[in-house]
Amino acid sequence: MGFLAEPKIPVIHMVDMKKSRDCRDLVCSEVRHALEEYGCFFVVCNGSITEEVNREVFDVLETLFDLPMETKIKNTSEKAYHGYIGQLPFLPLLESMGIEHAASVHGVHSFTNIMWPSGNDIFCKMMQLYAKLVSEIEETVRKIVFESYGLNKYHESYNESVTYLLRVMKYRPPNTNETKLGSMSHTDKTFISILSQNQVKGLEVKTKDNNWIPVIYPPSSFLVMAGDAFKAWSNDRVQSPYHRVVMEGHEYRYSVGLFTFHKGIIEVPEELVDDAHPRKFNSFDHFGYLDFYDKDSMFDQEYSHVKSFCGV
Repeated sequence: MGFLAEPKIPVIHMVDMKKSRDCRDLVCSEVRHALEEYGCFFVVCNGSITEEVNREVFDVLETLFDLPMETKIKNTSEKAYHGYIGQLPFLPLLESMGIEHAASVHGVHSFTNIMWPSGNDIFCKMMQLYAKLVSEIEETVRKIVFESYGLNKYHESYNESVTYLLRVMKYRPPNTNETKLGSMSHTDKTFISILSQNQVKGLEVKTKDNNWIPVIYPPSSFLVMAGDAFKAWSNDRVQSPYHRVVMEGHEYRYSVGLFTFHKGIIEVPEELVDDAHPRKFNSFDHFGYLDFYDKDSMFDQEYSHVKSFCGV
């Protein structure tokens, strides 16, 4: 009897998304399958975002996190999980900041001027470039998914309501007898998340059969992950996978996530409701869901917060 192969997160090449109609149809099918079975996949972007750009992004992140604590805590927001997070007793390894409206010049400038009142052109330039390139990946992926469900007509209205949060994260190595958990098991509350990291591993994803698998990034790749809002919009077709960070070794791990949220109400398209797929979710306010999760006493538990919030 042979051993079952460990499941691997699918890998899809960005260049294939822009080829002929036949190739596009195949990619649509692959993307949809990956999101329904795993809730995530790698997109390989040879050429558009080089290894050099990635290295420069993580170099400027080190400069950011080296700022004094009294400066970093000025990263505040009225929206839950959009500002500075750190110094948490139950997650001592994590420190994180958020750049709102990251795909706009104004959003990155505003954040940079708070951190460096005298300016930091290198940081500003790198974050703007990164957010612009990754937001283009996000829009391409979202368009492909809508296409795969025959819902192209909804794509433009979603484009008009989308807003991007760029979260930058630092995980320090654990001390002796300290927890190795950098980030607890959770699902993202986003529509789509796109994650990258430096050379230090640590991210794990839980499969549908409840096995944790390590996330091993192919070269020049990003992890595209569906969030709870996408799961609800798809009427429970798309998975929103649990994931966590477990720190080993003695190196610092830096990670960047481009998180997609939607202003206003998200509705399950009528085309995704039928006898085989009865309605699972009511219409809901995306930022209202984020506030609900922030105040949920079971925020650290593995259960479907989005079903609790807007499930039928």
